[in-house]
Amino acid sequence: MPSPSSRISGIIPSGKDGWEVHMAAWARRQAGEDIIMLSVGDHDFDTPSETVEACVRAVRGGHHHYTNLPGLPALRSAMAKISTRCTGVETSEDEVIATPGGQAALYAAVQATLDPGSHAIVVAPYYATYPGTFRSAGADFTVVETRAESGFQPDAAAIEAAVRPETRAILINTPNNPTGAVYTRRSLEALAEICRKHDLWLLSDEVYWTLGGGEHLSPRALPGMNERTLVINSMSKSHGMTGWRIGWLTGPSELIRLTIDLNLVITYGLTDFVSRAAAEALENDFGVAEIAARYAARRKAFLAEIEGSNQITVRGSEGGMYIMLDVRDVEPDCEAFAWNFLDAEKIAVMPGSSFGDAAAGHIRISLCQPEPVLADAAARLKRFVANYRRKAA
Repeated sequence: MPSPSSRISGIIPSGKDGWEVHMAAWARRQAGEDIIMLSVGDHDFDTPSETVEACVRAVRGGHHHYTNLPGLPALRSAMAKISTRCTGVETSEDEVIATPGGQAALYAAVQATLDPGSHAIVVAPYYATYPGTFRSAGADFTVVETRAESGFQPDAAAIEAAVRPETRAILINTPNNPTGAVYTRRSLEALAEICRKHDLWLLSDEVYWTLGGGEHLSPRALPGMNERTLVINSMSKSHGMTGWRIGWLTGPSELIRLTIDLNLVITYGLTDFVSRAAAEALENDFGVAEIAARYAARRKAFLAEIEGSNQITVRGSEGGMYIMLDVRDVEPDCEAFAWNFLDAEKIAVMPGSSFGDAAAGHIRISLCQPEPVLADAAARLKRFVANYRRKAA
């Protein structure tokens, strides 16, 4: 065949994206092995029934047609209200665009702020798609690592040192996937100062904002940041709607208007009946409080179960759907740890190195299993760690 474009073949240039343990575990589970999947952030429960029924009514009501490129007016209105709550900044409909999931909102934000040859800074650990999203835009990027010992809080001095003349944006994620770290006001104010000083965009991935374990602070609310912050959001985690693919991007109205042109050539709008159900779910907060309470309880219970395992240290893990465990005292190679744990105890976890060097030596535990399963997994983890023998070099 003719050669593919360098743009698409370079998205994951090594052919290795960090999901190898998860994919192997999934294949073994599909083949009949009894494997506990703690490697992916997909809820173990169904979408709230009120949302499902709203979708059924929309389907039966004949809402099967094309929708407005920026999203149905009712959906944009509902998203604007939620953005006001999420970011603490009064938000109008023309400051949001509906997208097919949070990843599409991230893609739109990157395409809207970076040209080929532009430069961005990514704070790590990061969600696994971030590097590929920048590569798809032809943009260069520098990863700035946080330190486990500081709770994975951003290092403002290291971030500013990475700024170049061609730098256009900084990308952050709080509450963070994979670490569960919630960035402090002090950390966010330092980032805001860098963005104002160097005239940068701040791309703020806030899809876990309802699962932060406390009051959420968006950098969009800080002085001088409303006009330079793009907030990526999604209904996947907050509303239990991972497979529905509904997200949105919040930002200055002039930029959002330009992203509508991007939608014209990528998605051509969203699904009508799904959009109507999503609007109803947003307006009524279907499932939001219950989902947040469920993950808070699971986090507390899992941490209590592993207490006393002196070779494991908890890092970050204040919010989100994950717990990050430092296993360097057991096995410095977190990929080796994850593979051995899968083979010995039939439990799949994500090696921290999948999310950047900052999380190397760690494993990410997804809380997307019922509490009894998590308790069983914690017991197996303690047993595995107690009996682990590191292979000779």
